Amino acid sequence: MHIAILTFEGFNELDSLIALGVLNRIKKPGWRVSIASPAARVRSMNGVVLEAQASLREASAADAVIVGSGMLTREIVADTELMAQLQLDPAKQLLGAQCSGTLVLARLGLLDGVPACTDLTTKPWVEEAGVDVLNQPFFARGNVATAGGCLASPYLAAWIIARLEGTEAAESALHYVAPVGEKEDYVARAMRNIMPYLNEKLAAA
Repeated sequence: MHIAILTFEGFNELDSLIALGVLNRIKKPGWRVSIASPAARVRSMNGVVLEAQASLREASAADAVIVGSGMLTREIVADTELMAQLQLDPAKQLLGAQCSGTLVLARLGLLDGVPACTDLTTKPWVEEAGVDVLNQPFFARGNVATAGGCLASPYLAAWIIARLEGTEAAESALHYVAPVGEKEDYVARAMRNIMPYLNEKLAAA
């Protein structure tokens, strides 16, 4: 099982690395979580340099993909050559977008008729792309989910874990990273945000 986190130049560390940490709480053979980038190295909005663990081509073949956010997302979606490398398919993959990553999914035509979450800075750009933006941290329809706000990143990671490994695995991963003394409340709040969309999927099955 391969989960790729698309991480571009100017990326937001919280969005990519929190998801990476939560998803890597699953310890089983074959479970792989990768930072996927268009270059061998990418520099964050605060100057942190990461080495890519997977290419965009590998990400396009992953079982699940999270599109991370960053300060250069509008330049990324304007780069037709780069966007053409993103061969994402919700019929075959779980797709998630964090904050301005929602704009990437919108420009790829993967949010047609689907409302979405994003951060407040990106909201007008996503609306310009023809997508209704919700005032909530998480939303999913079918195999596509979006999250708004850096600290909604664990919700997106938990949704992917729940879809691939079940709700108990998602709760366990969240419990590990939650603040001491607040673990039960934190897990309950996070699961309240994603359970309606998991129940929707189960009802359709």
